[in-house]
Amino acid sequence: MTDGAVLDRIDTLSGMIRIPGGTFRMGSDKHYPEEAPSHRVTVDGFWIDATPVTNAQFRAFVEATGYVTFAEIPPDPKDYPGALPHMLRAGSLMFNPPTHAVDLRDWSQWWKFQFGATWRKPYGSGSSIKGLDDHPVVHVAYRDAEAYAAWVGKALPTEAEWEFAARGGLEDVEFAWGDELTPGGRHMANTWQGNFPHENTREDGFARTSPVTAFPANGYGIHDMIGNVWEWTTDFWSTRHQGDAPKACCVPQNPRGGPETDSYDPRQPEIRIPRRVLKGGSHLCAPSYCRRYRPAARHAEPVDTSTSHVGFRCVVRAGDNRQT
Repeated sequence: MTDGAVLDRIDTLSGMIRIPGGTFRMGSDKHYPEEAPSHRVTVDGFWIDATPVTNAQFRAFVEATGYVTFAEIPPDPKDYPGALPHMLRAGSLMFNPPTHAVDLRDWSQWWKFQFGATWRKPYGSGSSIKGLDDHPVVHVAYRDAEAYAAWVGKALPTEAEWEFAARGGLEDVEFAWGDELTPGGRHMANTWQGNFPHENTREDGFARTSPVTAFPANGYGIHDMIGNVWEWTTDFWSTRHQGDAPKACCVPQNPRGGPETDSYDPRQPEIRIPRRVLKGGSHLCAPSYCRRYRPAARHAEPVDTSTSHVGFRCVVRAGDNRQT
């Protein structure tokens, strides 16, 4: 191997954590139906970013490549049959908290498509990421995350890889740090305190995103696997996991999720936009509304959608020629 190749590999793995391969029980039978059934899978060893990709890191990518994110491009009317013409403008979904209690069955009470909202302007026109260099980048659609990963010589994690890393070596516990949400009263992740979506008491110190190392790392030394922002994975969405293999010899190795066609939203049959699995929950997850601040939790996200609470991190796999 040449000196240049060695330096390139060292640079790629900088800021990453080595995760040993192993077999673990993925999913949960105790919470939301899409997390079930709990089942055994095996993953090979890999490296994973110690934190979500930050605004500073994403800015370096954009400045080096001139990349334009999905939220900065007006939607193509052909992709959204029936859409109102005045809505076909560049922008992104932004959390817009109401001032009073609302029907928790209607997410439109707190989400707004904000024209002009981008990774540079996370709260729309007039906002900026000044002072937020160490916060996770947001308003990134799936293709944006893929483009960044390719630029740095990495990839996005599978759902199984992500969940294995998030558990930090622990088995049969609710959270990435144990069975208590706030052990000894200590907040272990950036989540929501108070009555969602109108009252955030900010007991953890943050109303929105937080610096990526603001909370303790898990057992593998990885920060922010839970809370702060949801994270993209490569797996297409499925409504349930596959069950355990009938024979112990046949535990799935490095599963990659189901087919793209099964990921389409059945509530919008005219729109054939694939959905991928998000993991980790965000600063908007609350005991009163969304208990998805757990490694087993998962959520469907259309690949063309960006929001103010979704980011990503990258991996390097054993088969990559940069891997040690």
